Amino acid sequence: MKLTKAEQEIGDLYEAGKIATDKPRKAMLKKLATAADNTFRKDRRINIRLSEHDMVGIQRVAASMGVPYQTLISGLIHQFVEGDLIQKA
Repeated sequence: MKLTKAEQEIGDLYEAGKIATDKPRKAMLKKLATAADNTFRKDRRINIRLSEHDMVGIQRVAASMGVPYQTLISGLIHQFVEGDLIQKA
């Protein structure tokens, strides 16, 4: 991963011991834990029909990533909903 100039400067300062990070407060840790629970909670079930070609492709990609194919599909849907997937022109 390529860092920006500013990111590299911060990393260099941290490694040289010229800056340090604060430990997160308990309230912040609680907020982060709640956000994680809400993000990863799976409380809805759906049924979907896919072509055999697409299903085999999804399973192949999931296997290469080391994740179950349902997890891959769920993650892709989440990324789409959050606007993290960009459509090709």
